[in-house]
Amino acid sequence: MKKLSLFISIVLINNFVICQNYNAMNQTIYQFKVKDIKGNIFDFENLRGKKIMIVNTASKCGLTGQYKGLQKLYDRYKDCGFVVVGFPANDFLWQEPGSNKEIAAFCENNYGVTFPIMSKIKVVGSNMHPLYQFLTQAPKNGYKSSKVSWNFQKYLIGEDGKLQRIITPRTSPLSEEVINWVENGVMALN
Repeated sequence: MKKLSLFISIVLINNFVICQNYNAMNQTIYQFKVKDIKGNIFDFENLRGKKIMIVNTASKCGLTGQYKGLQKLYDRYKDCGFVVVGFPANDFLWQEPGSNKEIAAFCENNYGVTFPIMSKIKVVGSNMHPLYQFLTQAPKNGYKSSKVSWNFQKYLIGEDGKLQRIITPRTSPLSEEVINWVENGVMALN
C-alpha cells in the first residue's frame, strides 16, 4: 500500500510539473491589454507576428537620453515588423514623477517619440503590473526570471509573443546585440 501511495504521489507531482511547464510555454505577450498614455486600451494581440521591445522609461534619469535611440530604432524598423512599447514607471528614485499627460508632452517635445507609450505603471514590488510579472517570472514567461534593475531595461519579445532576451538598462537600444536581434528574420530598411 505504501508503494502504491508513493507511486501515485510521484505521478501527481510529475503531472503538476508538466502542467506548470506547459502553461508557461503557452503564455505569450498577446494575453495582455493595457492602457496607453491617453487612457485608451492597447491590445498586444494587435502586435501578433511582430518583434517587440518593451522598456520601462523615466523622464528624469541619467539614461533618459535613450529615448532618442529607441525612437531611431523604431523609425528604422517599424515598417519591417518591429515595435517599441514604452512603460513609464516611477519605481527608481522617483525619476518619473509626472502625470501621463506630462510624460506624453515630455516624450514628444524632447525626443519626438512616436512609438507607443503606455500609462505609468509599477514594474517592481508588490504592486507590479501583471505584464511585468509575466516578463520577470520564468513560470509565467517560460524563459527565465529576472529583476527590473533600473529604468530602461529592455525585454525582447519574438514574433511568437514569447520572451527571448533581456537587455540591461545601460545597454544602448542601438547596440549591436539589439540590432542583430531585430534584424534576425527582419529585413532592414536602409
